[in-house]
Amino acid sequence: MAIRRLEHVGIVVDDLAAAIEFFAQLGLVLQGEGAVEGRWVDRIVGLEGVRADIAMMQTPDGNDRLELTKYHSPSNQGDKRHAPANTPGIRHVAFAVEDIDAVVAGLRARGTELVGELEQYEDKYRLCYVRGPEGIIVELAEKIG
Repeated sequence: MAIRRLEHVGIVVDDLAAAIEFFAQLGLVLQGEGAVEGRWVDRIVGLEGVRADIAMMQTPDGNDRLELTKYHSPSNQGDKRHAPANTPGIRHVAFAVEDIDAVVAGLRARGTELVGELEQYEDKYRLCYVRGPEGIIVELAEKIG
């Protein structure tokens, strides 16, 4: 068995429209939206009575995708949206950007704040974390040198 590629990363959100808007502002393209429910999805995710809306967003180069999901039922079991970066589990999604200063300035103009600071890693990258909707940590990376 061999993995052929990463199909997508799934992120569960409470406000689907806000998440779509945030990732669109970063440059992802909305491929489509839809509702899912029924026994087939219950069996896949291991929950009963699933009703959800999903949106698939793609990077501009067409290689990578995010699936944003808003569950209407069943209700969730807790709120971990502001977990720190060192909490076990998937903690962030990283995107390569051009002109990280301009990207950060644009996000700040919309009320998004850095988690820490914009830093340079050796002579290779400029990096930062921002906190997106639902507490999602998004890493921005600009290759330099």
